[in-house]
Amino acid sequence: MMSSLSGRFLFLTMGFVMLAEILIFVPSVARFRLDYLQERLERAQIASLALLATPDDMVAPDLGAELLQNAEVLNIVLRRNAVRELILATPAQTEVAATFDLTDPSPFELMRDAMRCLMMDSGRVVRVIGRPVKGAGLEIEITIDETPLKEALMAYGARIFLLSAMISILTAALLFLSARRFIVRPISRVVANMTAFREDPEDPARIIDPQSSAREIADAERALSALQMQLQTALKERQRLAALGGAVAKISHDLRNILTTTQILADRIGSSADPAVARAAPKLLSSLDRAINLCERTLTFGKAEEPEPEKRTVVLRDLVREALEAETLTEVSGLSIVNDVPETLRAEADPEQFFRVLQNLLRNARQAIEAMGRPGEIRVGGTPLEQGTEVVIHDTGPGLPSRAVEHLFQPFQGAVRRGGSGLGLAIAAEIVRNHGGVLELVDTSTNGTTFRIRLPRGIESAGRPAEISQLQTYGRAVRERRSGTGSSAG
Repeated sequence: MMSSLSGRFLFLTMGFVMLAEILIFVPSVARFRLDYLQERLERAQIASLALLATPDDMVAPDLGAELLQNAEVLNIVLRRNAVRELILATPAQTEVAATFDLTDPSPFELMRDAMRCLMMDSGRVVRVIGRPVKGAGLEIEITIDETPLKEALMAYGARIFLLSAMISILTAALLFLSARRFIVRPISRVVANMTAFREDPEDPARIIDPQSSAREIADAERALSALQMQLQTALKERQRLAALGGAVAKISHDLRNILTTTQILADRIGSSADPAVARAAPKLLSSLDRAINLCERTLTFGKAEEPEPEKRTVVLRDLVREALEAETLTEVSGLSIVNDVPETLRAEADPEQFFRVLQNLLRNARQAIEAMGRPGEIRVGGTPLEQGTEVVIHDTGPGLPSRAVEHLFQPFQGAVRRGGSGLGLAIAAEIVRNHGGVLELVDTSTNGTTFRIRLPRGIESAGRPAEISQLQTYGRAVRERRSGTGSSAG
């Protein structure tokens, strides 16, 4: 079938329809996932309202478990009046693998997260943040098992695939029949006529009669009809010339014989004793020779045949100044910021990624001083090393608590303030490690905290892109929820 025009048309149509459905598949799956999560947020809000409607904001454990089960969530957190409150929670706590902020997601983020959900292993627990409906609070946060979502996505994807296959087959079949009716059949008729005409090109009845309603095929039929008529006219002319040539050849043959006999007689006349006859004989023989040669040439003529980070050299002082300016947009009373990085200090880094590292560290320092409630200072210094560059960030905040220091660079475990995710330093450490460098805590006490960044020269990225990408996703969610970020270890 693939060798025929209609067969190729059939398979091409199916392929193009499936390609179009694939392009529609990703946004469709992303929308299905968004609706799924929004529905869980709404169910969680209803469950939280049922709890808040009680006199003491408490329900029996069995009823709480039933509310969570009906909402299909594990935990419910509601933030109202700038207070983040855990409404309902399951007794068994599982580490959260990802956080998704649905307050203002971009289409690209929704499609990316949907594809990751399909490709990730089952059993993950994820956190979802959204806005309550009807203004019932500032934010609502739920924790869910991602396995049912993945199963629902796969089932939805399978339905889309089957529907796409049915649509492509039906569309291809209709186009196949249409092509057979309006294209293949007229072309087959033209081919059949050409084959019949080839067998007997002299038969006038075999000249095609243009009948197609399609303009292009009708033009081809008319052109073929004109060509066939011209060919028949040429064949008739050739036949007449062939007949004339045969007649001339026969006449030339007979005439040559006659002239040969006459030549013999003329030779005898040349031996006559009459002087007048003897003088005329050579002329007569010459004329006979020319006539015989002409006949031979005529006979001869009748027998003839027709012839990953995008590292580059950056000025660290300028990059630090940009990060400081971004953090000082939020004014803190009594906060002093000093940029001690030398103007000549350079580093091999991705400027966008390293800016995020500096911003996370400076934000933690600012928040620590802000929470302290008294004046403080943030100082950033830099030193060239033999094999790279060193940047030191020091603040005079209250220092890090011991529980934060133990899990400083671990996601979701290094937060200090209530509502913090503990992702800031984890993201910064991963980015620095991806540059081939190291981020470390030098010192922390009641006199302040000091972090040090060491970047090498000309060393390729050594991080794991999947983990870094995941941390970047979490980092964006944390930055969008600035009021909920952690303090000095956030």
